[in-house]
Amino acid sequence: MDLAGKVCLVTGGTSGIGAKTALMFAERGARVAVAGRNPRNDSLETLQTAAAAHGEKAVYIQADIGNVEGCARTVAETCALWGGVDVLVHAAGVAVPGGFFDVSEESWSRAFDVHVHAVLRLARSAVPHMIKQGEGAILLIGSAAGLRGCIGALAYGVAKGVLPQFARTLARELSDYNIRVNCVSPGIIRTPFQDFLSPEQKENNIKSRIPLHREGRPEDVARAILELVENDFITGENVVIDGGMTMRIV
Repeated sequence: MDLAGKVCLVTGGTSGIGAKTALMFAERGARVAVAGRNPRNDSLETLQTAAAAHGEKAVYIQADIGNVEGCARTVAETCALWGGVDVLVHAAGVAVPGGFFDVSEESWSRAFDVHVHAVLRLARSAVPHMIKQGEGAILLIGSAAGLRGCIGALAYGVAKGVLPQFARTLARELSDYNIRVNCVSPGIIRTPFQDFLSPEQKENNIKSRIPLHREGRPEDVARAILELVENDFITGENVVIDGGMTMRIV
């Protein structure tokens, strides 16, 4: 897919992986809408400048993707502005601490609303437009935590573990419409999402958990997302970007 002039919607697109992905789309000449609960003026200004350099626009849509109304309105506003949507990246996420014995029902439900249920709601709003256009790309953001057992993050790990299978199943269902669906599963990426880690935890990650002995960067993940969106012959895949963390034995 040539992204020049295409309409790209990125949820969670105001910081971290989502923001870097939106920026790379804009640098390819795409029209970009980013959705989130809280705007980040610095990232939005950078995004709008990149889009303007190609004669395009970038907009911010304030919405809570964890509910039905937020998903529907986000897609509707994007399509009202540009007449459709070509690329959907669901990068919105929420940390959900708590193991089996202490995670609350509310936290469990919120994890699935934001990470899983939002995929169905967003896709059901966006896919009809993609079908009319004859092509489309949907990209989900999983996690290394969804591929291995992680103590103290039951709801997050289970919800993220759903997404590679969601991508495979949705890819199979939408393939006749030339709509591709893929997933990436990042490991420890230096974003605000990791700010809760203590200095000791950061040191342990780099020394003992990540074979490449460094944290990833948002652009490491965004480049993989860009490839999966632009490559017209990849669908139903999950790409792990974790510095080798999930392949290690000891």
